[in-house]
Amino acid sequence: MTPYTVLILLVVAERFAELSVARRNGAWSRARGGREHGAGHYPAMVALHTALLLGCLVEPWAAGRPFLPLLGWPALVLVVAAQGLRWWCISALGPRWNTRVLIVPGLALVSRGPYRYLRHPNYLAVVVEGVALPLVHTAWVTALGFSLLNAALLTVRIRCEDDALAGARPVPASGAAA
Repeated sequence: MTPYTVLILLVVAERFAELSVARRNGAWSRARGGREHGAGHYPAMVALHTALLLGCLVEPWAAGRPFLPLLGWPALVLVVAAQGLRWWCISALGPRWNTRVLIVPGLALVSRGPYRYLRHPNYLAVVVEGVALPLVHTAWVTALGFSLLNAALLTVRIRCEDDALAGARPVPASGAAA
């Protein structure tokens, strides 16, 4: 279980790095008139993601689950791929990326990086990681529970984000609404 614990601790460290980037980017957005949307669901998101990491540690230990190589190694590959996708999203959005829905009025949607292919690629990374990270060490109850709760949360989050972005799109130079 020790290598798995190290993996979870590395993901925790990655989360703190994300929060540092989000804090810096939040200051950038607010300095440009950015407004937060959906602050009410943010604590639930933090709690759910914290529960995922705790469940990853507690479930295999409490249930005596073994590492199953045929499940664990492919799941680890998916975890690494999800992290790569997440940081590609962070890079593509630059100072506009955040863990909160902070919208700077008048900015066009980003259409580079993974946003060329998907509208919400960061949430794909979250979904994949939410399944794969627990399955690295057979924490299938955590994977299932997180996935179900995350689906409900993402329904709210994506709707909130889409509504906020729709209201912030720049008006064409002619002054006509697009």
